[in-house]
Amino acid sequence: MRLVIVTGMSGAGKSTALKMLEDMGYFCVDNLPIPLLPRFVELFDTPDTEIKKTALGIDVRGGQDFAGLKENLEEMDQAGIQYEILFLDANDEVLVKRYKETRRQHPLSGSGRVDTGIAKEREKIAFLKMKATYILDTSKMLTRELRLELEKIFVEGQSFCNLFITVMSFGFKYGIPQDADLVFDVRFLPNPYYIEGLREKTGNDPEVQDYVMDNDKGRIFLEKLKDMVGFLIPNYILEGKNQLVIAIGCTGGKHRSVTLANALYQILEKEESYGVRIEHRDIGKDAITKRR
Repeated sequence: MRLVIVTGMSGAGKSTALKMLEDMGYFCVDNLPIPLLPRFVELFDTPDTEIKKTALGIDVRGGQDFAGLKENLEEMDQAGIQYEILFLDANDEVLVKRYKETRRQHPLSGSGRVDTGIAKEREKIAFLKMKATYILDTSKMLTRELRLELEKIFVEGQSFCNLFITVMSFGFKYGIPQDADLVFDVRFLPNPYYIEGLREKTGNDPEVQDYVMDNDKGRIFLEKLKDMVGFLIPNYILEGKNQLVIAIGCTGGKHRSVTLANALYQILEKEESYGVRIEHRDIGKDAITKRR
């Protein structure tokens, strides 16, 4: 039997992940009481059982004794019972925003603030993150991207490392992204804004891409960027980093940064050892500003 324990931060998408695993043929139980875990494993860990794939959702919603969970997992380790831990995480700012949007109360916040409950939860479940087989940071993930990552792990059986990369284009006049780990300035490249017929287009259009990249500066920069990122990513993986945001900026975030972000994304998406997504933060803001 393949046993997956789905856990992590409240609001990070555990219920969504369980529904997706159910669609993938897993027998799913959400919010399993911790004292029942040994009995549940004993019941289904038999050769003649028809259930071959099981996912258990365990978290702090029921005010459960996580010290007891730690003991149960240690006993399972000693008994040689195989299991995997899928840990879903998100940064505090995103979690607070999700709770405000749903108007739900954090299970550990009581009558206090949501961020207080989040801090308590991180402390309680820190040992689970340390033991996790897979860590997915859903801060910037779309639902379809989460499904793709789960399919890679639990259906296709691809090798997995706990790193998800966001390649983001942005405009410096709208500010540098606060969550950026690496920031690259491409304002030295030819600017399509001053070319009639290209100004209204974006870096998603082939004509703009050709104009930005059809010169030695553009080609050499992309090659050096590829080499630098290729060196850094394996070292970030060794460090245990699970979220990397690569931000590429130009003046307005519409032409040059979009072109280079797309080019880097096309290079990175060929790798299967990490997840990658593209985001163009400011691509439409110039048009909005002009209408005002």
